[in-house]
Amino acid sequence: MTSLICGSLAFDSIMMFGGRFSEALLADQLHKINVAFLVPELRREFGGCAGNIAYNLKLLDGDPLIMATIGQDGGPYLERLDRLQISRRCVRTIDSSYTAQAFITTDANSNQITAFHPGAMTMSHQNKVADAGPVKLAIVAPDGRDGMLQHAVDCVDLNIPFIFDPGQGLPMFNGAELEHFIELATYVAVNDYEAELLTERTGLSLDQIAKRVAALVVTRGEQGAEIFTDGQRIDIPCVQADQVVDPTGCGDAFRAGLLYGITNGMDWATTGRLASLMGSIKIASQGGQNHKPSRQEIEDRFQKAFGYRF
Repeated sequence: MTSLICGSLAFDSIMMFGGRFSEALLADQLHKINVAFLVPELRREFGGCAGNIAYNLKLLDGDPLIMATIGQDGGPYLERLDRLQISRRCVRTIDSSYTAQAFITTDANSNQITAFHPGAMTMSHQNKVADAGPVKLAIVAPDGRDGMLQHAVDCVDLNIPFIFDPGQGLPMFNGAELEHFIELATYVAVNDYEAELLTERTGLSLDQIAKRVAALVVTRGEQGAEIFTDGQRIDIPCVQADQVVDPTGCGDAFRAGLLYGITNGMDWATTGRLASLMGSIKIASQGGQNHKPSRQEIEDRFQKAFGYRF
């Protein structure tokens, strides 16, 4: 049962600055900054919401199909997808652009300065959902603005149920556009901050949003998650992680659990618990795609956490 994942593919360059930004930036000189940070630690990760979601869904033995755009430098990512046996037939290469990439510098206090280059992601609207073939479920995750709008409409025109996952792309849209997404979507998934921004921009309460979709999912970090469906709220507990290393990509891992649960007809409590477990597994590793549990290990951890197998 194929899940179409419309979203970004990106490279993340993560640099560690051993000092503190506050010691390098003078408060009375912020109008003329000219500063360099020595970053002896550097790593480059495969990222992007579509890549992260597909990676986690593959761990569950799901069938992810990525719809994304990648740049002239995207060869290593395409090779990685081949190694992972994740289909890239709907990944379009934009030869005139670089792949989307984030340059993240983190200081000793975990403060971050990030520069993001969207690159090929801005061309995502060139991809058409109709080209994907038979699809059980889709997700419209953070991507180019025009692409997100286009893919939501495409899904409705093709009668494909989809999850609207605005993520960090939410600020690109005004209230009317966000309300339009909600009207088109079958499900909505946001974190607690995004939920506040969504309600503020649309003027709709969470209860009102929930009435317009089959389910509204709100993640709340270490406090777990809430699923609003059929007039009820299902509380999903947070699964204790082996260790807390890096939250990057945890939301994407969670959404892979949602996709798997929905496509396999699981009840909402089980779907939410599986999603919570996937986020817990991911947070114990650096980067969005470096954790490598087997399907059996995931099943065993689910049983240990919840007392039954999914």
